[in-house]
Amino acid sequence: MTQQTLNRLRELKLSGMAEALERQQEQPGTYEELSFTERLSLLVEQEQSVRQQRKHDRLIRQAKFKLNATVQEIDYQHPRNIERSRIARLAQRDWLDRGQNLLITGPCGSGKTYLGCALGHNACLQGYSVRYYRTSRLLLALTQSKADGTYHKLLAQLAKVRLLILDDWGLEPLKAAHRNDLMEIMDDRYAQASTVLISQLPTDQWYAQIGDNTLADAILDRLMHNAHRLQLKGESMRKKLGTLTEDEHLS
Repeated sequence: MTQQTLNRLRELKLSGMAEALERQQEQPGTYEELSFTERLSLLVEQEQSVRQQRKHDRLIRQAKFKLNATVQEIDYQHPRNIERSRIARLAQRDWLDRGQNLLITGPCGSGKTYLGCALGHNACLQGYSVRYYRTSRLLLALTQSKADGTYHKLLAQLAKVRLLILDDWGLEPLKAAHRNDLMEIMDDRYAQASTVLISQLPTDQWYAQIGDNTLADAILDRLMHNAHRLQLKGESMRKKLGTLTEDEHLS
């Protein structure tokens, strides 16, 4: 009977409950004093836990992060103008629920991409859909989608992503078609979903990089309205870590 029940649970895609039932069978002394309701509750809790973990894994896989980063592993030892309290607030879900944006700026190697990926990973653990792009590759994908007829489908997919992370923003001046693409994306997402922009350029130089005055006003208004900002400072983290001795790396 137990094996039949296990088979049926797996056929019903209740693998968490099946695993928990097997555990109860293997350790009868641990569970024999529990009531039927208590043992059933443990089965349900295990199923819920397994499903939640699967969802987190799927969201993280779909996000395609550049770095395997977590908020717990953010380095606060080197002075970069990062406060634990600010990261702790951003690790909460309030700004995501409100569709607010985050602008991360700072010099090359200061850890901007790590911070963006860490906050994106944290959003996945909270059940939000996330997608990471280098800005140039997203613009290339949009150009290609126009050629193969999937442009509107891609725009619809981007609009549904709860947290869109655009890295290397502003490295090159935008072409006219790309300005229009970004306007479409930001207009769809305004006050509905959150966007993280990561850039070496300070925000006061973004206007010039966009180019067209009218579209620059429209895009930046949607991006910067009620946006949170992290302005990183200091030397390159890559250079600092590269100068550490082997013992310091291990400590």
